[in-house]
Amino acid sequence: MPSKKQVIKIYLTPEEFGEIRASADRAGLSLSTFSKRVCLGFTVPTLEHQEARLELRRLKGDLGRLGGLVKQALANGADRQTVHRLLRELDARQREVQAAVGNIR
Repeated sequence: MPSKKQVIKIYLTPEEFGEIRASADRAGLSLSTFSKRVCLGFTVPTLEHQEARLELRRLKGDLGRLGGLVKQALANGADRQTVHRLLRELDARQREVQAAVGNIR
């Protein structure tokens, strides 16, 4: 069964092709997906941006796990005021990390 997808054919110099290929590689996308996104006007995040987002999300998860340990300390008799102060601080840091994730384009 023939494909219903359309094909666009363009002519490029070897240098132009190399630049487009390098850009697609930096974005971590196939040449087809990269070209499609650029032609349709979508933003194409670089691989570095994607990795930064992932690392910030990991950090947010680590902060959440740390909060769980602080809560466990409360259950084991730690000072209530200190625990609540730490939990508020951890919550504020998580919000900052989430905002940073949103700022990466």
